[in-house]
Amino acid sequence: MEHLLNLHIEHLPEGVYLATSDDVQGLVAQGRTIAETIEIARDVAKKLIEAQVGFNQSALPTVSESFDYPLIVAT
Repeated sequence: MEHLLNLHIEHLPEGVYLATSDDVQGLVAQGRTIAETIEIARDVAKKLIEAQVGFNQSALPTVSESFDYPLIVAT
């Protein structure tokens, strides 16, 4: 089953990106690029969801046929 999580990504002064989420308690991921950070966050979220005993997965929204995705375009 696929779930839709919101990530908060910020660029730190050290030059790395940090991702956290209010949707999955304990999710913290850090990477050198946004893509790497998202990939690590996906792996961490999966492991946290699987490891949490009694975690109500139905509390997370599932991916539907359509959803909003913020697209960032640099010019």
